[in-house]
Amino acid sequence: METESYLRFVLALAFVLGLIGLLAMLAKRFNLGFPTPMRTGRDRRLAVVEVAPIDSRRRLVLLRRDGVEHLVLLGPGQDVVIESGIVPPPAAMPEPTKETGP
Repeated sequence: METESYLRFVLALAFVLGLIGLLAMLAKRFNLGFPTPMRTGRDRRLAVVEVAPIDSRRRLVLLRRDGVEHLVLLGPGQDVVIESGIVPPPAAMPEPTKETGP
């Protein structure tokens, strides 16, 4: 009788964990939860250019927003903007798309 109870418990636990995983997959697939507006293609305004780890807890992140770069130090206690308004070199800038008219 004891072995049967343990087996029933393990099967019920596996079933519940499977249902939780299935619901999480469905929520991710149908974008339920916290919807965030995502832009795709070349008209994206925000990008992570480079990440450099300082140590196991901190890292430097170079962000590009609207053609201007910002250097940010991310850590567990506080995030600090080191430098803002950096103009990227011309080779790092994405080339604008040229539209040809009729």
